[in-house]
Amino acid sequence: MTGLISEVGPRDGLQNEPEVLDPAVRTDLVNRLAATGLRRIEATSFVRADAVPQMAEAESVVAGIERHPGVDYAGLVLNRRGFDRLMTTSLTRVNANLAVTDTFNRRNANASLAEATALVKEILAASVLPTTVTISVAFGCPFEGRVDPARVIELASQLDADEIVLADTIGVATPRQVSELIGQAASLGKPTGAHFHNTRNTGLANAIAALDAGATILDSSVAGIGGCPFAPRATGNIPTEDLVYLLEGEGIPTGVDLDALIGISEWLEGVLGRPLPGLVYRAGNWPD
Repeated sequence: MTGLISEVGPRDGLQNEPEVLDPAVRTDLVNRLAATGLRRIEATSFVRADAVPQMAEAESVVAGIERHPGVDYAGLVLNRRGFDRLMTTSLTRVNANLAVTDTFNRRNANASLAEATALVKEILAASVLPTTVTISVAFGCPFEGRVDPARVIELASQLDADEIVLADTIGVATPRQVSELIGQAASLGKPTGAHFHNTRNTGLANAIAALDAGATILDSSVAGIGGCPFAPRATGNIPTEDLVYLLEGEGIPTGVDLDALIGISEWLEGVLGRPLPGLVYRAGNWPD
């Protein structure tokens, strides 16, 4: 059992933090993370600066990246304009996103589910880069409540992406639910991933359940930063260093230098000026 870790801190992590970091600092974070052995990093998103100021000047962030061989550098796009911006950069993967519920799509992207689906299909058809589509609120929606797994699988089956990631955007899933839904999604025959928020302290247990069910990629965020600005009470993603510690302890190789990752979390705590949600970076590696 192996799984690729996708580091989403520079995008999904920072976008929900109150601080607006200079593009050079965000680039520095990407470069530090790439040096740990992480093989995929979501570097930024191409959105309006007035809507998400934390992601302003995305092109400047990408321009400063020091390439590490074997690292896949991704960017998130929400519309065709964002996609066109990404395609002028040197990023190597296109991430798109839509929610499985109509209400969340309207709150997040001012579009119906049908409109969001059509837009994602347009981006997938236009991309010459590898593509990932994340389906948000796959386990529960803050506005519509529980989500029928059949709705998630039906939507996933429509999307001709290279990879599908199912997101527990508000952190309501439990391992049994994860195992069942990831297993169904993996049976569609394409690489399947999972994105967990640790709102109710089930994120790491869910990550193991996802791997057992056939997930090939797990999203996580350095020091557990982030959340979702459009989901009430959604807290941060599972911390990358906590996930690495767990996987390595379970005999699942990650190829990531945990001590280096802990150092980045300590540095980021200084940058943001407060303790961050991750636990391993505060407790330290063991044995150290």
